[in-house]
Amino acid sequence: MKSTCPYCGVGCGVEIATDGQGGCRIAGDATHPANFGRLCVKGAALGETLGHAGRLLSPQVDGVRASWPQALDTVAQRLSAVIREHGPQAVAFYASGQLLTEDYYVANKLMKGFLGVANIDTNSRLCMASAVVGYKRALGADAVPCCYEDFAQADLVVLAGSNTAWAHPVAWQRLVQAKQAKPEMKVVVIDPRRTATCDGADLHLPLRPGSDAALFSGLLHWLALHQGVDSTMLPHLDGVEETLLAAAEWPLARVAEFCRLPPEDVEKFYTLFLNSPEALTLYCMGINQSASGSDKCNAIINVHLASGKIGRAGSGPFSLTGQPNAMGGREVGGLANQLAAHMDFTPQNVDRLRRFWQSPQVADRPGLKAVELFQAVARGEIRAIWIMGTNPAVSLPDGLAVAEALRRCPLTIVSDVTAQTDTAALAHILLPAQGWGEKNGTVTNSERRISRQRGFVPPAGEARPDWWILAQVAQRLGFQAAFNWNHPAAIFREHAALSGFENEGSRAFDISGLASLSDDAWDRMSPLQWPVNTRYPAGCARLFSDRQFYHPDGKARLIPLTPRLPSSQPSRAYPLTLNTGRIRDQWHTMTRTGSVPRLMQHYSEPFGELHPLDATRSGIADGELMRVQSASGWMICRAILSEAQTPGSLFIPMHWNSQYASHGKVDALVAPEVCPLSGQPESKQTAVRIGRWQTDWQGTLYMRKGAVTGEGGPLWWVRIPEGEVTRYLVAGKADPASWLAQQGMTSGLMLQTAGAGEDFYHLLGWRSGQLDLAFFSGPRPAVAREAVLAAFSEPPATAQQRFALLSGRASAGCAAGRTVCSCFGVGENQINEAIATGCDSTEALGARLKCGTNCGSCLPELSRLIALARTAA
Repeated sequence: MKSTCPYCGVGCGVEIATDGQGGCRIAGDATHPANFGRLCVKGAALGETLGHAGRLLSPQVDGVRASWPQALDTVAQRLSAVIREHGPQAVAFYASGQLLTEDYYVANKLMKGFLGVANIDTNSRLCMASAVVGYKRALGADAVPCCYEDFAQADLVVLAGSNTAWAHPVAWQRLVQAKQAKPEMKVVVIDPRRTATCDGADLHLPLRPGSDAALFSGLLHWLALHQGVDSTMLPHLDGVEETLLAAAEWPLARVAEFCRLPPEDVEKFYTLFLNSPEALTLYCMGINQSASGSDKCNAIINVHLASGKIGRAGSGPFSLTGQPNAMGGREVGGLANQLAAHMDFTPQNVDRLRRFWQSPQVADRPGLKAVELFQAVARGEIRAIWIMGTNPAVSLPDGLAVAEALRRCPLTIVSDVTAQTDTAALAHILLPAQGWGEKNGTVTNSERRISRQRGFVPPAGEARPDWWILAQVAQRLGFQAAFNWNHPAAIFREHAALSGFENEGSRAFDISGLASLSDDAWDRMSPLQWPVNTRYPAGCARLFSDRQFYHPDGKARLIPLTPRLPSSQPSRAYPLTLNTGRIRDQWHTMTRTGSVPRLMQHYSEPFGELHPLDATRSGIADGELMRVQSASGWMICRAILSEAQTPGSLFIPMHWNSQYASHGKVDALVAPEVCPLSGQPESKQTAVRIGRWQTDWQGTLYMRKGAVTGEGGPLWWVRIPEGEVTRYLVAGKADPASWLAQQGMTSGLMLQTAGAGEDFYHLLGWRSGQLDLAFFSGPRPAVAREAVLAAFSEPPATAQQRFALLSGRASAGCAAGRTVCSCFGVGENQINEAIATGCDSTEALGARLKCGTNCGSCLPELSRLIALARTAA
């Protein structure tokens, strides 16, 4: 069976071979145009996420298990009560780019079409809202003009604010292959950090955080000065004179000073763009997540429009989508400031939607965007909120305030696959939703390609599709006829028909050619790119090749800009700029990837990467725990010193939460500053300070059963699932032996201990000859993880092996070390040993150890280890 990966917006096709016993083998779909068989390590590990451990298996109302009829009746009754007392504006939905298009369509139809208010927003607000505004202002429609085929056609690829090698690994490998096939292609990376993506760059511009708009405004001015403006494009553009006048404020020297870049590097970039016949700009969260994110997007689009490098193979402004169906959510109106089918709130569109849905009360004005929505919850204006497939208590800025708002909300409903999340803990009603592998529908990737997700395993417990849950509630609210579907294909047909309703070429999004698909044809549907209509019956790879745009006059708009720096600027009290983002092997708040042991090995704990100069000023050594604090909150993470960070900057991943770490939520530090046009938060630049986190001891704890919790627990902990065993990193006060005893962890066990001073204590706990507990403390204990885990499965046979285990060492051979290649479980020690014995290239390492031969995400790290070995030699 074929399906689509549920992680990032690349939209990779997968092939599933089931074993008839609940297990399956996942492989890349060699025929899918997004990936042609390649998968990243997260996608390759999808088969390991299908278990039912940790799943929400039945509805719960006020903490008590309920039947589906009871739960649905309660949802409808309580929503109705809120609407009667406070009006429909007191109700809100918060959805997710993890939902399928059919789910999204039903949620939007219920809120905007029948409750009559637009208070439905989505976590896509956190990643793509600025890109949407940029496209709509410039092109007249939220329409990505490019496709992945452009990677191979470009002469220059610019990556702005995107660590593509880690955030979109398969797309990155496609670009790497394109450059190998076309060595003259140039790649420029614009990022304050030297990331894994820079490994393939001809030029890296480590600009001042948040200064991107100035860099691209300067590029536009450079093009104007050096005959880089396409005169044949000018009749198709509006706003040219005022935009070029604004850009003239940014000569090269001022850009270099403002962005803190060498003038010669700025000129090199500008010259490359000017002289490259085809130029493609890929941009992502580093551009979007800003209080001026919309302007940054338009600064990029301006240069493509003015130079004419748009609408043809190898050229264009290409926004890389963060989530698997953020695009699908945009299509159905999942954002609070749009109606379905890419329509806005003009009286004509409201009337059109009212007639199509046959509803008398379609929302006629935008609703609350994500950040302001939860602020309205905190003020008591929103009295009921339904959260679907997302974890806002972790992912939204000012996360502590969001959690407190939900705690005080009279009615919080959560539909999710996972029983325990920071958000689920605050819900009055929990509804078990079907997860990947169970549900059935469509998603749209970054290049506008619609693909099918198909169910191939039985649902966990009583889990139901999101569309069904929503439709059942809608029927109980009195809207039976409008929500009476019995198959997701029927929802898709309605969605497709609406996209073409009274369209006649006025709206870019049009899949009316799919509106008459039978259930069977929908089920068999192959991936294709919209629009799909009478003009493009087989879909369309690139848009705007005819230079006709979606503003009423058919022209595109250049947008005059005034670049500005982030709202949060470093100060004496908060001297560093915090940047948040993804790491290679994790996804969002870890509700899926956190359960897969091999995905927890590359980076197992929250960390902060900073320049050695900043660490020295703060008295922090490599590997020490540090407290990071902003004006909004604080967290604890492990310090990693790296010259890949520019001085004054700090990078911390976004993933950890209260289920996996005691003090790991980085979004608690981020202030709720948003772009005034898009409402997207400024998650990339927060002023912070750092300091050492003082503890008496640090340790590693392995447990067969039980859990470390906050109550009576250590000062700090991180949980790392290892299959049948759970590993914890812990730190505390006093002595660790007393803490273990106080927790009752050693009760009933035969103990084997070793100690030397207050901060060195090792313990093995045996029960009936089986290892039940292992603990190792020291300044920062180095433990052979593989040897300890093996001992839980097969106890050491000899006294020598047991003493080796007590010391935390492998009894023989070389411990693998920190995982570098998650696909094949290859560790840093193994790689260094292979390099020392003659493997002096990534190809040689792959031939010996297989590392780097699957998804390729680890190739930049392999190159770095080879370079370090050469330097040491």
